Amino acid sequence: MRILLVEDDPALSLGVARALEREGWQVDLLVDERQACAPGLIEQFDLAVLDLGLPGMDGMSVLRLWRSNGARLPVLLLTARDELRDRVAGLNAGADDYLVKPFDLSELIARLRALKRRAEGRVSETLQVGELLMDLDHRELSHRGEPVRLSPREFALTEMLMQRVGRVVGKEAIVARLSSWEADFSENSVEVYVHRLRKRFCSLGVAIRTVRGFGYVLEACEGMPADGIAHET
Repeated sequence: MRILLVEDDPALSLGVARALEREGWQVDLLVDERQACAPGLIEQFDLAVLDLGLPGMDGMSVLRLWRSNGARLPVLLLTARDELRDRVAGLNAGADDYLVKPFDLSELIARLRALKRRAEGRVSETLQVGELLMDLDHRELSHRGEPVRLSPREFALTEMLMQRVGRVVGKEAIVARLSSWEADFSENSVEVYVHRLRKRFCSLGVAIRTVRGFGYVLEACEGMPADGIAHET
């Protein structure tokens, strides 16, 4: 999950970012609300955490701008305002959840997980393709109960493919999702990681099929080719 965090308090923003990154999520931190309003920025993220008390344009105005521009991602508001009318105003402006400062990081993480599940139409923290099972809560991948060890980037790519099983995931979307892991992440890097995952999954009944000119599709396979690789189309 790639998260946009808009918070101008240095200590709070750093603490939140580190906590979310420990969950295996990618966090892009902005302290300037004007940057958060840049055209096309918000479409790169799965979820946003937005502080209402920003120094220039307040968070409510940023949220209204996002929604007026068609942004549909879940947004959780952070604020020191705990009155009912403030919470109602935030929800009416398009927020999906509301957390009052000071808050416990474990509650923030739980709320973000719930927002992500709701956005994806899921009721649990697990994804499954064939006998490959991903536990999003504990950041674990297993096959028939045995752990499948992946690097953080491999896990993130696998999660993205499993979330869209049977559907094409474009290279550009993968680059956008994984770009915060390393500054020079490119479409060539995507090909390298897909090749690695194909080798890992070849005996697990799961294949990554290339759709030329578009991207990749993760599929459960009843019968695998002798080389264990789904052939390109």
